[in-house]
Amino acid sequence: MSEIPSADQEGIDSVRMTWNNWPRTKVEASKCVIPLAASISPIRSNPEIPTLPYLPLRCKTCTSIMNCFSRVDFTAKIWICPFCYQRNHFPPHYSMISETNLPAELYSQYTTIEYTIGDKNQNPVGEFDVKSAFVFVLDTCMIEEEFEYAKSEVKRAIGLLPENAMVGFVSFGTQVQVHELGFSDMSKVYVFRGTKEISKDQIMEQLGIGGAGRRNVPGGAVGVGGYQQQRGMPMQNSGVTRFLLPASDCEFTLNSLLDELQPDQWPVAPGSRASRCTGVALSVAAGLLGACLPGTGARIVALVGGPCTEGPGTKTSGARLEQEKHIGKMLFFKMKNLLVFVSSFLGDYEDSDHFEVLQIISKDLSDPVRSHKDLDKDAAPYFKKAVKFYDSLAKQLVSQGHVLDLFASALDQVGVAEMKVAVERTGGLVVLSESFGHSVFKDSFKRVFENGEQSLGLCFNGTLEINCSKDIKIQGIIGHCTSLEKIGFGTNYRALQKGPSVADTVIGEGNTTAWKMCGLDKSTCFTVFFDISSSEKSNAPGSANPQLYLQFLTSYQNPEGLTLLRVTTVTRRWVDSSVSSEELVQGFDQEAAAVVMARLTSLKMESEEGFDATRWLDRNLIRLCSKFGEYRKDDPSSFTLNSFFSFFPQFIFNLRRSQFVQVFNNSPDETAYFRMLLNRENITNAAVMIQPSLISYSFNSLPQPVLLDVASIGADRILLLDSYFSVVIFHGMTIAQWRNLGYQNQPEHEEQDISNAYKTLSDNVLVIIYDPRFLAELPSTKTLVLSILSLTSAPKPSLWKAFAQLLQAPKEDAQTIIHERFPVPRLVVCDQHGSQARFLLAKLNPSATYNNANEMAAGSDIIFTDDVSLQVFFEHLQRLAVQS
Repeated sequence: MSEIPSADQEGIDSVRMTWNNWPRTKVEASKCVIPLAASISPIRSNPEIPTLPYLPLRCKTCTSIMNCFSRVDFTAKIWICPFCYQRNHFPPHYSMISETNLPAELYSQYTTIEYTIGDKNQNPVGEFDVKSAFVFVLDTCMIEEEFEYAKSEVKRAIGLLPENAMVGFVSFGTQVQVHELGFSDMSKVYVFRGTKEISKDQIMEQLGIGGAGRRNVPGGAVGVGGYQQQRGMPMQNSGVTRFLLPASDCEFTLNSLLDELQPDQWPVAPGSRASRCTGVALSVAAGLLGACLPGTGARIVALVGGPCTEGPGTKTSGARLEQEKHIGKMLFFKMKNLLVFVSSFLGDYEDSDHFEVLQIISKDLSDPVRSHKDLDKDAAPYFKKAVKFYDSLAKQLVSQGHVLDLFASALDQVGVAEMKVAVERTGGLVVLSESFGHSVFKDSFKRVFENGEQSLGLCFNGTLEINCSKDIKIQGIIGHCTSLEKIGFGTNYRALQKGPSVADTVIGEGNTTAWKMCGLDKSTCFTVFFDISSSEKSNAPGSANPQLYLQFLTSYQNPEGLTLLRVTTVTRRWVDSSVSSEELVQGFDQEAAAVVMARLTSLKMESEEGFDATRWLDRNLIRLCSKFGEYRKDDPSSFTLNSFFSFFPQFIFNLRRSQFVQVFNNSPDETAYFRMLLNRENITNAAVMIQPSLISYSFNSLPQPVLLDVASIGADRILLLDSYFSVVIFHGMTIAQWRNLGYQNQPEHEEQDISNAYKTLSDNVLVIIYDPRFLAELPSTKTLVLSILSLTSAPKPSLWKAFAQLLQAPKEDAQTIIHERFPVPRLVVCDQHGSQARFLLAKLNPSATYNNANEMAAGSDIIFTDDVSLQVFFEHLQRLAVQS
């Protein structure tokens, strides 16, 4: 299992395909086993991509954009579309075009190019030039320590925001509080009841930002979500100045508010969970943004510290209702020490038996949060209704052009599995950690708001359109986006009418050639699945058109407020695989294929009841090896696999054992989290999730990749494992002993007196002797020796400095990985035979187990498992692939 080189294979286009040479017919494509798919990172930064300050030229028939593959008649001033072969005339401002005077879009090296199609002042609201908005939704049902951690990070985030970014704040516990930031002299809060779902119209009415707060201009354009919006004119919306203010204007107010904010004061009965109305809080935040800033790039940043236990459908006692009527239906004004109560709307308090359930678990602590087993047996009573609610919330957010980001930190589950649909459909970010004080949350949360090189490059209001050559159809996309066919955006998108490029079979978000991405960043990746429409050969070998073309059009608003259109046009060759498969094989991308299969497997596990992922993967791998392997029938020893496929079986082996397929020992929240990141990261990062990288550090050689195998463990080695979600520094037994004795801290010119290391030990301490030479140095009262683990001599004084450098090298490399990654991975530093060594052992090929421990090398390790090793897996694969 050698490592694949990590060179950038995406290039300027940021496109990787499973097959870089395509079969001509549908039948031949089905025999390829691995789907025809392309993974694209639509706004990945590249310094070679030019930005043009003018609008592109579109074909008048298929609306594709002129590109370097377009044929040009310089005499007649005509360009021919490579997709539909339509002849298009150049506009007057292209009159000087010639073979020696080409526009940038016709240069062959610019297969990807960007156009500036909008200015920075598209969304003026009142006196503010709104480019982006952030509404923080903070859970208050936490212990004091966790609550302080969360508030501290929100304060830091507000300080990192651009001065003109609009900021709003919503807190929630048993009830939802919308804080009016425009009241700088006092803290003014609108309280909504947490047990009743509130419609967007009710939210607008009660906050006073409905029709009365909005001026409808005759002839104004109707924006998404049905709101009146006019370009170039300020929108008189009191809600913006009351509930959303620029970060520079409200930073002090928000910091003061957060200082005064206390954990939820509603009493929690013994043996019960806190009342937490997460669903209602997110619904209120979405309604607030929809009323104030429809169509403007905005994010709901939710910090959730536990599962939703409150919501419509919760049976509430009469006494509880009386308390809520008296206390809950209030606006709170706090001015110095003066507390003023004003009546407010919190919804009607009729019996709630018929309300739709939003919670994910009951309040009774004896009722465990749903597990995978419960979901499989349909024994999770709240799950489907909660998913339905978040699906409707996702549609509302997408219609408004807004994003939901989820930061969940708790030892228990919080409902990520239910909220997954809303986060994915809106293109949101997700981070799952154990605590708001953990570096995984703190560093990841900071990265969201940072500028400069560490910036995620958060962009808004993206759309993706795909144009294809004839005979290519689009089945759908797996990724964080929504099909425009499901939104009903009007008639501007031809994708609403099922065209010739839309396949009958749907995978993921399909039935369209255009998708909405409310939020995207420079690492966002999508996988597009294609199908061949023709059953006959559409072009005979050697015909005039041996090339196929794909064009990806990505429109988005960048962090500076500019609207850009990135155009990526790629070409691949048609090959006749029925005559010879050699050309087809040479275009196979093993990493891309493994990631595509992982994403497709995850989708099937979520959408198909009773789907056996392991068997499906095994069958497809056997079919692939039977198709492209070289062998004599019924002779496993004769089986060989082309070098273009040599890594693929081990990718599938590791995929079968990964957290994406094996859900045992993972909660539904963790599984949902892993799969969301698998679907949004680029091919290189996703491949690391499937098959982690392992690097060895030793005195004998430079750092080098080693096999992902238990045999790579050595007593005198340090291993660095990168599994994307965690980074593990693993010290071999001898290295750990030397480090514990402090050799790395000794000056190079001094001899070490080992006895001093033991003189400070207290009596009755269990001492493990690593070097028998120092046995006599121990005081008589401290000679309780357990075992002699190693006879290795201590390093010579001349190697002490090198040993210190050896210990430091993996730490520096680990920090480099952590520094460049989002979400920030968990760092685990462990020793051989230590408890946390399980983080490494769980990812290694179990070539040495308790069944064959006598075969292991000295200083190595074994894995206590009954799982088959990679060698056994290959043997079975060879036997099944060559069967008649």
